Amino acid sequence: MRYLTRSFVLGALGRRKGVEQFVGPITLAGVRGIRWVSVWPWQDGYNVSVHDVQDLDDEHYRDVSVFPPLDPEDEGDTGFGRVIGHVQDPAEALELAKRATGASPHRWVNHGVAGDDYADLVLARRAQHQP
Repeated sequence: MRYLTRSFVLGALGRRKGVEQFVGPITLAGVRGIRWVSVWPWQDGYNVSVHDVQDLDDEHYRDVSVFPPLDPEDEGDTGFGRVIGHVQDPAEALELAKRATGASPHRWVNHGVAGDDYADLVLARRAQHQP
């Protein structure tokens, strides 16, 4: 089972472990990319970050945290992404991610697993173009 139940997501965050979610494809200035969101413990609360990175179109590259940023001005910002909020409560962090990025409450995964959903996207895209 790839996706975590809400109680498992809150449990992971309570143990000071991050969670993430592949949101989907995006286009910025005509360049194809992908978006993923992460929630991770920071100091006395939780940071919510959005990551807009280049779409490498390769199902074998699954560590989305090392994909090059989609916006060249974010060149040094791989990994942490763009922090869109810091909140005290883990449930509030999930709600912020949903409101700000369209993250689904049912598609959270452990840190390092969002790339599996990206690989699924690449494979599905290829299957659509097969004769």
